[in-house]
Amino acid sequence: MAQAPQRGGGQGGNDRNRRDNRNNSNAPAADGPDSDIVEKLVHINRVAATVKGGRRFSFAALMVVGDGKGRVGFGHGKAREVPEAIRKATEEAKKTMIRVPLRENRTLHHDGSGRWGAGKIMMRAAPPGTGVIAGGPMRAVLETLGVHDVVAKSTGSSNPYNMIRATFEALKVQSSPRQVASKRGKKVADLMGRRNDGASAPEAAPEAVEA
Repeated sequence: MAQAPQRGGGQGGNDRNRRDNRNNSNAPAADGPDSDIVEKLVHINRVAATVKGGRRFSFAALMVVGDGKGRVGFGHGKAREVPEAIRKATEEAKKTMIRVPLRENRTLHHDGSGRWGAGKIMMRAAPPGTGVIAGGPMRAVLETLGVHDVVAKSTGSSNPYNMIRATFEALKVQSSPRQVASKRGKKVADLMGRRNDGASAPEAAPEAVEA
């Protein structure tokens, strides 16, 4: 008596198993390196290119990404469809991320300003509870960076591309006391000691006068 063929066996079953394993291996991990990345769409614009048959429309997207822990980046992408333009801009932003030192993981170490083309911005460190006082593209950059207390203002062009680039120029020059101490060949305690001595000098003056 002939035996009935077994289902799922033979060469067809092996090919199907190999195909399933290959699909499982390409699936993204839940806890990958980009799982904590925050993405924000800053601006999207419809652009047109004049061709022989008329005008061809496409979309340009400006994205800002960050991990909320001192790393931030921005990217620009253009495609015929909006989702594809956003995907391109997000990939470029992740490739160009920079690290910015933060004080107490909430604000900047010192005031700064940046300029790119006609865009000019200024940023100031703020005490706890101030919040992010900034508007437009600057707010997206500072929030994805992980800043919780800052005062920022744009004094130049309102073009989002110029504002984003000017903001990054200001963030690139931010330096922590550890970085300054390493450049000067000193210890962080020496720099912080000078700051404390300068703050306590005016308080010591009235006591000397009373004596």
